[in-house]
Amino acid sequence: MPTITTKDGVEIFYKDWGSGQPIVFSHGWPLSADDWDNQMMFFLGKGYRVIAHDRRGHGRSTQVADGHDMDHYADDLAALTAHLDLKHAIHVGHSTGGGEVVRYLARRGQQDVYKAAIISAVPPLMLKTDANPEGLPKSVFDDLQAQLAANRSKFYRDLPEGPFYGFNRPGVKSVEATIANWWRQGMMGGAKAH
Repeated sequence: MPTITTKDGVEIFYKDWGSGQPIVFSHGWPLSADDWDNQMMFFLGKGYRVIAHDRRGHGRSTQVADGHDMDHYADDLAALTAHLDLKHAIHVGHSTGGGEVVRYLARRGQQDVYKAAIISAVPPLMLKTDANPEGLPKSVFDDLQAQLAANRSKFYRDLPEGPFYGFNRPGVKSVEATIANWWRQGMMGGAKAH
């Protein structure tokens, strides 16, 4: 398994396929690099080099109890891009991965970044505070953590069955393979709810 080790000793798993201009994919919580396989195969077929990593505490990367913040995530992404010596990279981030890419750009600048695509990203702060009045109340996060602690497997099944993909909306038919894949990724790492 290809991995790099960050300055604080965390092993980060990554996929690196093909050659050409690099596209770096950053996944959402609680997923892994595997969530990008369809997009990676598409762009690989178009002549791009495609890279995706398992964020710390997710998938095949080191399962850690701390360091689950955008600064660590951005530093891990910087370590990966430096290790792979990526130039003119396109960065694509979804959900938490979008926040990771934004923080990476904010901390590092546009050096060696050609473009960035941010898809349904979480902002750097989701919690409602005086400085972030549009955020979510802490009770939302406390409830997610309680559900996760009560039954991890059920939590990772219930969330994609309902609100995550919108399968709980009237007239929307669920896709079992999508739900099972999300559950698999959450169970293989998924980090704690943070």
